[in-house]
Amino acid sequence: MQNRFFEAPILNSPYEYPAKHWALDDKGQPTQQVNDSRRLAKFVSPIPNPQKRKGDVKTKDALDNAALSDEQQRYAHAEIINTLRFEVDKWRVLPEQAWRVTPETARLLKHWRSYEFAGVRPFFCQIEAVEVAIWLVEVAPVSGANGQRFLTHMKDANAGANPGLLRLALKLATGAGKTTVMAMLMAWQTINAQRYKTNKKFSRGFLVVAPGLTIKDRLQVLQPNDADSYFKTRELVPADLLRDLESARIVITNYHAFKLRERVEISKGGKQLLQGQGGEPISTLETEGQMLQRVLAPLMAMKNIVVMNDEAHHCYRAKQDDANAVLSAEERKEANENNEAARLWISGLEALQRKIGIAHVFDLSATPFFLRGSGFIEGTLFPWTMSDFSLMDAIECGIVKLPRVPIADNIPGAEMPVYRDLWANISKEMPKAGRGKGASNDPAALPAKFVTALSALYTHYSRTFDAWAQAGIDVPPCFIVVCNNTSTSKLIYDYIAGFEQRLSDGSLQIINGRKPLFRNYDENNQPYARPRTLLIDSAQLEAGEGLDDSFRQAASSEISQLRRELSERTGQTQDSFTDAELLRHAMNTVGKAGRLGAQVRCVVSVSMLTEGWDANTVTHILGVRAFGTQLLCEQVVGRALRRQSYELNANGLFDVEYADVLGVPFDFNAEPTLVKP
Repeated sequence: MQNRFFEAPILNSPYEYPAKHWALDDKGQPTQQVNDSRRLAKFVSPIPNPQKRKGDVKTKDALDNAALSDEQQRYAHAEIINTLRFEVDKWRVLPEQAWRVTPETARLLKHWRSYEFAGVRPFFCQIEAVEVAIWLVEVAPVSGANGQRFLTHMKDANAGANPGLLRLALKLATGAGKTTVMAMLMAWQTINAQRYKTNKKFSRGFLVVAPGLTIKDRLQVLQPNDADSYFKTRELVPADLLRDLESARIVITNYHAFKLRERVEISKGGKQLLQGQGGEPISTLETEGQMLQRVLAPLMAMKNIVVMNDEAHHCYRAKQDDANAVLSAEERKEANENNEAARLWISGLEALQRKIGIAHVFDLSATPFFLRGSGFIEGTLFPWTMSDFSLMDAIECGIVKLPRVPIADNIPGAEMPVYRDLWANISKEMPKAGRGKGASNDPAALPAKFVTALSALYTHYSRTFDAWAQAGIDVPPCFIVVCNNTSTSKLIYDYIAGFEQRLSDGSLQIINGRKPLFRNYDENNQPYARPRTLLIDSAQLEAGEGLDDSFRQAASSEISQLRRELSERTGQTQDSFTDAELLRHAMNTVGKAGRLGAQVRCVVSVSMLTEGWDANTVTHILGVRAFGTQLLCEQVVGRALRRQSYELNANGLFDVEYADVLGVPFDFNAEPTLVKP
């Protein structure tokens, strides 16, 4: 029987209240039944699979209902979100005089809901997320006990995990446009702050915190004076109110900036000499105040800053006691790295609260769940999440591509589970971290199951590549491989793109790549002017630190090619760009016609692929790492979910677009279909 969901998943207009949804079975999978109502927030699909834990907490219901401040206390995430959604739905249809918001807020709401936008207009889910924030800040405090119950829930939820901070999380699926939501929140706050200067509900000072440089760079559109400012290019504010936005002070940074830096460069021996025998240790680190002055100079004279955390699931303070979690050595290492990053992020916000003051913290994320090893129950939704527009909601509205598993001719159907959860079947045969410690570095020795999976997905990609070319699309589709470490990524990169091999006589021989569309060398073994395949270490690029020597050596050929290309494009000398800047620039322009990364066909990534990477030409993902939870699966698959076309069809809906995935055991699969460009 044909699966109607995968043939025609889109039921609703992206611009209207969702009126239909696909019924899900008890495993969270879509059935063939369509219900004539909006989906309730249930956190069924996709959710993280709970890890085995010690003690009594074993069932999914217990995981969903365990309170973070006290595991004996119970609360229901879905109930509070659905109840608040019901209140906002009632409020939305009231006559304007009954909204109980300022005239400026009312004007913005009418603009977003009914203005005839010349270009891109806000999706319903974007407006709803902002409406929830407005309702909680302006309406709830004057709504008696009915409003107070939601404010009390937020206060109690934060007290257990974020003492001293009041966070509000807005959950929007990847590709649903969180940056637009941030711009709308800024407009609402700034315009009101200009008119009501003593009202502490509003502020014109903003700190936007991102998990890395890619998102930080992309968020510059939130600056009112930026050439591509969303306030102007997307008409998010009535023309006569644009001037009010000029008063906003906005700092956009990545959380790494909160790390206290050395004030003076001094060796360990020099410190000991200055300290003297028995003396007090010499501190050369910044103080919190000095760090804030460096990061937040434009905001230092203000009070009550509004903080916006993009990809906010990276911001939390881990519990010290994590005895319940059962983690492997590799999982523990990843958990420790996540926890250290999260600690640095939230420590910066706590310092800001102590020194200056925070009016609101708005968290935006597609996956605001606690991560494994955090000390909280893995996969638990941040309990201060008050709005939810899930991946399934976004699929039903056509806002994102539909992820699916292609069942290729060269993989028998009975063997598909092997290639769906690829890492579990090849991990023992793959190299460990550190290529110089006895691990094989021969690309020809990659496991047969990996080669089969790669060939299957590559065959599917090549058909899509041909279809795009025939349709006259001037950029190629993009294939991404997500790896567990540098050793794995280098081997795979060499295998598909080609590499230089030093022979016994000292000469170099080019071994061309096994996948013709991804080769970085032509038929004469000469490097192409610009590489077709990129090798990327996401973690290093996002931190803004220099590349370590091993990765620089691994990526040396592509760095040289990019350096020549960018120098010719900009007229600057080749040494004007650091290696990391070159790779980040190429990565951020993948699929953008006329830019450095326009013709990139494949990206082999170490670590998680960059969040906020907004290439909309990604059509295929191959996972070559462990995926312990559906949360991690969703985050990786999210890199392929951005749509290419936002044109409505004759039915007022978007046409379906697909992302084809192998090696990521995500809870979606279907027969492969060659997507019409």
